[in-house]
Formats: sequence, C-alpha cells, structure tokens
Amino acid sequence: MTSRRGLQIAIAAFGLVPVLGGLAGVVLGPGMAGDAATTLGQDSHFRYLSGLLLGIGLVFWSLIPRVEREGRLFRLLTLIVAIGGLARLGGLLTIGVPPPAMLFGLVMELGTTPLLCFWQYRLARNE
Repeated sequence: MTSRRGLQIAIAAFGLVPVLGGLAGVVLGPGMAGDAATTLGQDSHFRYLSGLLLGIGLVFWSLIPRVEREGRLFRLLTLIVAIGGLARLGGLLTIGVPPPAMLFGLVMELGTTPLLCFWQYRLARNE
C-alpha cells in the first residue's frame, strides 16, 4: 500500500466520524448527546454546529482523490477542527470531563486530524 493510498483510506475512515456525528446532530438535535431537555435556541445552535461538522467531514472526503495536491485546504480544515478541539478542551478544563463520546471527539480534533495533516504534508513534499 502506498503512502498516498494509505492516507486516502485513513481520510475515508476517519471522515466517518464528522460525517456521521454531524448527520446525527442535524437529525436528532441535542438528543444525540443525551441532552433532550434544551431550549429552542440551544437546539437550533446544536443543529447548526452539527451541520458545520457534517460539512467539514464532506469537504475532507472531497479531498481524497487528489489529496497530495490539496495541502492548503487540508491545513485550513485542520485549523478549523483544532480550534474547535481547543474550545472543547477549554470546556473540559473549566466545566468538567464530558462523556466518553465527546472525549473521543477531542482526541480526533487535537490528535488524529493534525496527524493526518502532517501525513498529507509529508506526502505532498515527496510527490
């Protein structure tokens, strides 16, 4: 398996997290995180942010065919995801530890996505 093919497979697999998580949030609202009792404003905001998450995942997937040539967009998406992860980390430090699914998201945002970005960077440099 080439490095390019490996990265493409990794993006496809890890991209399931924002796509499925975002889709679940759009369809189920805060109930997907176990928070059924919310205000209409909180529900609207949660669904909007879930739509953004879905969109980020779909854009990552759109980079798969030419991933070695999509460094700039890959880095931009990674920055957006990492900023969200830092916001989540801030909540963890100030409010408390969230449920395991949210901790998984934090690992994806501050660990997996930056590692995939570094992999893309290395691949592009070697092309």
